[in-house]
Amino acid sequence: MGVESIGSAAMWIGFTIFVLAMLALDLGVFHRKAHVVRVRESLAWTLVWILLSLLFGAFVFVRFGEDRALEFLTGYLIEKALSVDNLFVFLVIFSYFSVPPALHHKVLAWGILGALVMRAVFIVVGAALLQRFHWFIYLFGGFLVFTGIKILVTRGGEVHPERNPVLRLFRRLVRAVPDYRGSRFWVIERARWHATPLLMVLVVVEATDVVFAVDSIPAIFAVTEDPFIVYSSNIFAMLGLRALYFVLAGMLVKLVYLKVGLGLVLAFVGVKMLVADLVKIPIAVSLGIVAALIGASVAASLLRPARRPPLPIHPPHGGESTA
Repeated sequence: MGVESIGSAAMWIGFTIFVLAMLALDLGVFHRKAHVVRVRESLAWTLVWILLSLLFGAFVFVRFGEDRALEFLTGYLIEKALSVDNLFVFLVIFSYFSVPPALHHKVLAWGILGALVMRAVFIVVGAALLQRFHWFIYLFGGFLVFTGIKILVTRGGEVHPERNPVLRLFRRLVRAVPDYRGSRFWVIERARWHATPLLMVLVVVEATDVVFAVDSIPAIFAVTEDPFIVYSSNIFAMLGLRALYFVLAGMLVKLVYLKVGLGLVLAFVGVKMLVADLVKIPIAVSLGIVAALIGASVAASLLRPARRPPLPIHPPHGGESTA
């Protein structure tokens, strides 16, 4: 183990500035006013983020070589595929809280900002563990194999946001109003601050992302040990997540076999970690296998669409909490 990272201080700073600038442009210019994001607009932004990701991969190829570029692309593809499945959970959350469509983008955008910090912490800790304790690679690998098998043998069930322990704690500790107040997270009533249901939605989205990161970050460490490659591929996939949500929102129920592909991908990268000291699987081969598994699951979903249970929509409980 122990590869030299391409992430110099200048690379980390430059990449962070780029990400913050793009988010500021997105939130402060193109989506300054809350509005319903149409498919045409979201498709354009999806293509922009994919193009930027490919350009960054080309930069890594020119500056650091083919292997690092393939590591970035493989990590990006894995994270992107996991993100698509996670979009279904976001759809359930928005349905549960009856979030107005015009506010979906704001919640996802602020959720990305929180995820940037949380994932950076996860990646730094994961990299430190792998550097200091080599046996953690077997722990990560075993966890991924277990998760992959669990996905394959478990039939998709309903998602229940109301059972989220973070949401329960939030309702106990924070005063809240029962209805949305435009795009505001906080309002002042009777000289006291109160949360709106929109803040509750953001809290659940952030808590859910922590669960997502537990799967996705070890999976990318199976591809590369370079923290900068792990972080950049992870963030590029997440930056395009909001736009992809609006493109695929109507198609998510059709991707019924995506979980099969994701389960096989996680099992594969887990085995790759477990045998890393005995068998070195070329990164180009890993990229091909991951792409084939994801592509086959999507194609199977579109060719033989199976019926997925309808979204469990419950009445919102935004105003139950007082403290």
